[in-house]
Amino acid sequence: MSETPEFPAATGPHEPSGPRELAARAAGLDAADPLAAVRDRFVLDAAPDHASGDAAVYLDGNSLGALPRTVAGRVADVIAREWGELRIRSWTESGWWTAPERVGDKIAPLIGAAPGRVVVGDSTSVNLFKAVVGGVRMAGKGCTEILVDATTFPTDGYIARSAARMTGLAVRPVEPARIADEVTERTALALVNHVDYRTGRLNDLPGITHALHSAGALAVWDLCHSAGALPVGLDAHHVDLAVGCTYKYLNGGPGAPAYLYIRESLQERFESPLPGWNSHADPFAMDPAYAPAEGIARGRVGTPDILSLLALEAALEVWDGVSIDAVRTKSLALTDFFLECVSAYVPPERARSVTPYDHQRRGSQVSLECSPKLSTAAEQGGAPTAGEVMDELIRRGVVGDFRRPDVLRFGFTPLYTSFADAERAARVLGEVLGALPEVGTGAAGTGG
Repeated sequence: MSETPEFPAATGPHEPSGPRELAARAAGLDAADPLAAVRDRFVLDAAPDHASGDAAVYLDGNSLGALPRTVAGRVADVIAREWGELRIRSWTESGWWTAPERVGDKIAPLIGAAPGRVVVGDSTSVNLFKAVVGGVRMAGKGCTEILVDATTFPTDGYIARSAARMTGLAVRPVEPARIADEVTERTALALVNHVDYRTGRLNDLPGITHALHSAGALAVWDLCHSAGALPVGLDAHHVDLAVGCTYKYLNGGPGAPAYLYIRESLQERFESPLPGWNSHADPFAMDPAYAPAEGIARGRVGTPDILSLLALEAALEVWDGVSIDAVRTKSLALTDFFLECVSAYVPPERARSVTPYDHQRRGSQVSLECSPKLSTAAEQGGAPTAGEVMDELIRRGVVGDFRRPDVLRFGFTPLYTSFADAERAARVLGEVLGALPEVGTGAAGTGG
């Protein structure tokens, strides 16, 4: 299961291939895929519920991962037995109290961290706030600014600006590729997205982290669009702090708790801006004076969300026997193949990739600009918006999402996405863009 497969690479648009050839290649790639059996660990569509008559292709795992089969039974047991029968005893007898660190240790190897460096709980936004303010408090004296990824998911910017107001610093947006040139001795830290949520571009975590450290600044990484899709290497690259959600490629469910990583050598210095009884050195002493717990537990705040936390723990069982390196290999092969299929099925004037072809710069999604400005049909008012295109794709059983004004996003989760899914999605996209008058109206974007 952990074998790393060999797949052909792509460095740019391919010469067009026919549907039969691409479908046959997809079947061959799926037959040779050592991760193919992992798909059975998820609840996926077995029957059509849309216009095409085929089972749906789900390419929105970069917003909400599919349901692992282990989750429903585990949650039912937590409700009926642990809560229903044991009640308060479950904090000790069922391990509820230690769940934030225990589940953190399950996530740790997926992001390149040793045990004791990840704690699960609260939302991504709350953990961002802890990381940024905690990082500023550890920064050297004389720091006056926080650098923020200029292409960041909006919440990261909101949190950084709020933290800056509270700590008396300024926020300076910088393109990730420019951080190494822009960081100064006045920089406390930089908050950077590992993968750009809109384009799928992978930022240089090792290089940016090294540049920040060389200037005396801390590195805070948002892993929402990389954890579970590609190797991260937090310990190996000496990242200081990192946060991430668990409902995308980690498949933890809607609103699943997020996580906080704190480098081991910084844990004694980390001072949370949200000190809660759960992170107290002696929680049940109910001491009015706060004393932080040892280690990663000081990243906790209040009572954990047990139902969601234990659902996440069950969801992480799908990773048993799965190598993150094998996942990355398949991810790149899937996105290469999808880009090749798009090149074959979709005229270049209708859509173009804004996701890099270079493997070193690509996450696990493909974003296509689908704008009326690309089409001569725009002159007659016939070109669809990206939202309209995605509406029609979903109606035909290909589920992705879009970002305003003109980007279609297709997330590839190697644990359950097949090469046949990639081929069909590109083929249906070509059909939709070739039938402009049939396109419907208005689609709503989903979460990050």
